[in-house]
Amino acid sequence: MSAADTAGPSTRARLGAWIESAGVQRWIIVLIIVNAVILGLETAPSVMASAGSVLRFADHAILAVFVLELLAKLAAHGLRFFRSAWNVFDLIVVGIALLPASGPLAVLRALRVLRVLRLVSAIPKMRFVIESLVRSLPGIGSIFLLLLIFFYVFSVMATKLFGALFPQWFGSLFGSMFSLFQIMTLEGWVEIARAVMVPFPLAWVFFLTFILIGTFTVLNLFIAVIVNASQEDPEAVGRELRAVRAELAELRRELAQSHPAGESPRKQ
Repeated sequence: MSAADTAGPSTRARLGAWIESAGVQRWIIVLIIVNAVILGLETAPSVMASAGSVLRFADHAILAVFVLELLAKLAAHGLRFFRSAWNVFDLIVVGIALLPASGPLAVLRALRVLRVLRLVSAIPKMRFVIESLVRSLPGIGSIFLLLLIFFYVFSVMATKLFGALFPQWFGSLFGSMFSLFQIMTLEGWVEIARAVMVPFPLAWVFFLTFILIGTFTVLNLFIAVIVNASQEDPEAVGRELRAVRAELAELRRELAQSHPAGESPRKQ
């Protein structure tokens, strides 16, 4: 085994440890924030007129740093890079910024702001929140289906009861669903309810029942599911620990290959 062959794995391990170190990641976070400020300044015509070239140069320089960071991670981890959903997310966000933004693809210039979302992957607490949301998706899906059934039932009732006199709100099934969604958000529901209660004095029973069930019960179930998922932190920590142990085992194997037993690193 040649020195070049044995030096490779240890070099990759050192590169991976360096690019993932707290110091480097703090600088990446700073660059993401600076890049977010630059993208915001680019929306001001007066600023672009006076310092547009400087802002564009800074934007390209920061993008180059992001590309180098991803290349370093790819070189350090190889195909293991794609095992992390956050690495794939960063690759997609940065890759969008590298696409040509002229002609029919000019709309992609607006997508450069997606680079700000890298803060989510760079800050562990934000990653935890997103992972909690992902873990809660099965429960949220069930609640969404329940809410859809609830909306459908009340929309059919509203269309049959109030559609003839109030077609602007309840003239069709989809119109009723939209009006009930507005009522569920508590936006202008009093005006709708009072108008309907003029010819239908007992309509308040319908609206209060809908609001109590839809707003104060079903929507709170979404919050309950997300909170419950976020409290499953020990399981997430266990998965992270197993992943870290696997990474450490892989690094030990690579180091063992680079420095065989009984052979001093200085003799290579």
